[in-house]
Amino acid sequence: MAVTQQEIENRLWDAADELRVAMAEAQYSSVVFPLMFWKYLSDTWEHQHQEFLAENKGAGDLSAEEAHEIEYRDYQSFEIPFIHPDTVQKCRASWSSILATITRPGLGQRVRASLQAIESANPDKFSRLFGSMTWTAEEVLPGEVLAAVMQAMDRTPKMHEGNMSHDVLGGAYEYLLKRFSDGSGTRAGQFFTPREVVELIVEVLDPKSFESVYDPTCGSGGMLIASANLLKARGGRGYTLSLNGQEAVPDTAGVARMNLFMHNLTQFKVEVGDTLKDPRFKRLDGSGTLAQFDVIVANPPYSLKWKPWTTDPRAIGGVAPQSSADWAFVQHMIASMDPKKGRAGVVLPHGVLFRGGQEAAIRRRVLDDDLLEAVIGLPENLFYNTTIETCILVFRAPGTKAPERQGGVLFVDASQRFSKGRNRNVLTETDIADVVTAYNSKFDADGNPVDPDGGLQARFVPMGEIKNKPNDYDLSISRYIKHAAAEQEDLGTLVKAYNLARAERQKTEQRMLDVLTAAGIEGLR
Repeated sequence: MAVTQQEIENRLWDAADELRVAMAEAQYSSVVFPLMFWKYLSDTWEHQHQEFLAENKGAGDLSAEEAHEIEYRDYQSFEIPFIHPDTVQKCRASWSSILATITRPGLGQRVRASLQAIESANPDKFSRLFGSMTWTAEEVLPGEVLAAVMQAMDRTPKMHEGNMSHDVLGGAYEYLLKRFSDGSGTRAGQFFTPREVVELIVEVLDPKSFESVYDPTCGSGGMLIASANLLKARGGRGYTLSLNGQEAVPDTAGVARMNLFMHNLTQFKVEVGDTLKDPRFKRLDGSGTLAQFDVIVANPPYSLKWKPWTTDPRAIGGVAPQSSADWAFVQHMIASMDPKKGRAGVVLPHGVLFRGGQEAAIRRRVLDDDLLEAVIGLPENLFYNTTIETCILVFRAPGTKAPERQGGVLFVDASQRFSKGRNRNVLTETDIADVVTAYNSKFDADGNPVDPDGGLQARFVPMGEIKNKPNDYDLSISRYIKHAAAEQEDLGTLVKAYNLARAERQKTEQRMLDVLTAAGIEGLR
């Protein structure tokens, strides 16, 4: 029987909820994702192993070496090895094998040994995949709680492609990501970008088959996965994308790798390290220069304090101040764009549009080089870690803007387009579609959309207007898209409506009092 999305999500959450007696919800992900991925690997390996046995008559006529060679050549894509091979404690590092020992002391140690054995046996695929695994220590997660989590998770249907699609499996992983983020407060901002924001950026950048995609602050890998999903939804081949990410937190990098595998995306590389201090993606020619990509997406930590570069070729226009690395991330992305068709989209706070000093100097250089294509204003309170308004900046490699977009910047104001959610505002599918429509619009000589649609205000502003006084390279959206008159008119309309409603209420109240007085009820006036 086919496994429904709801069924697997409910059962996985039941497993996660067993952790409530031992840790805060913000920590659930460090336990649940490694366990879930381990079960996925084990279920997949055992499914393929049974196919191997069935098609080779139990492999009884083969030597151990021959059986191993055939199975791993024709059936398996990774190895689930033995723990402590050639000893009396020898057992396979699989979910079912360790689950059978769940009542014995030292469960956390056996789980840790299993995950380490899988990493060691598959260094090209799973090196450092499971993170620090501190949760396997008894003092962090008592054995009886770990046992309860595993038993609950074991009630989840078998996680192999013969039993459930990767769409269902990946969807369940995404469900847990969102669920954990909803309950983890500000910490989630380092980990999870709301999926509708991810979708909007990817829609704007429009990745194509066989292109390379790079996220220098990849978190849980959502932007990389969204790139492949969008391409697939449009009839392309998402699996042809080369997906690349760097993440500073090792455990989060492991979550990203597991997320990509769960979505059946195997052409990826996720590196660990500080992107500004130690960029890990370099050209293969040994020059030490940055690798370059077709599509770059990012939601970096906002206004991060950092140690500024002393000398670095990425520092076009100057070096960002120690108090805020926002423009340093932009500089890194610009340096990482492919010179022929590179484009980048990054979410940042509005301060990058107008702050002075060193940031103003970098902004001036970026505009003088005509690298900025668009500024898209987003609503406030979209994110888990901040309520401030943010914007998407879209960049193009030098000289690659469409002819009609050269020598100017497109401004789109979507700040009022959202639906109220429980903890934050949400962009709807209609909101996203309207922003993409505005971004792709044609503009007349005055910079106004030729065919305005979707109710969003948008304007293409020539570079001269941006550079000259009074704007002087300030990119604040309100300088180029005016709201004051409309807001004043709206306020007058509201006041008029209020006065009419107030007068009507007073009349109704008077009639009620007259009726009560006539009935002999006094003292209400």
